[in-house]
Amino acid sequence: ANGYYLYRWNKCIYGSRDFSDMVYIDSYIFNKDVDIQFNSTVGEFVGYTALGVYNAELWNKDPTGLQQERAEVERYCKHNAEIRQSAIADKT
Repeated sequence: ANGYYLYRWNKCIYGSRDFSDMVYIDSYIFNKDVDIQFNSTVGEFVGYTALGVYNAELWNKDPTGLQQERAEVERYCKHNAEIRQSAIADKT
């Protein structure tokens, strides 16, 4: 009960049926405060605390890791949205 709470939350946000406005957000949260976040619209990590800023600078220098994060909108978001969309459309 008196420990630390660290978690990672990624989400996909979109409003159009063709997923053209899809945004991937990958957040690292420590004790209910966002520490660092990747947003596919921005295309890089942004830090919101001293440690987050430090890590964002390091992680943004890694071209392989950054490219993997940027690819998640296609690999993770659009892929899963297409599966869910077809499951919904098949039922209507």
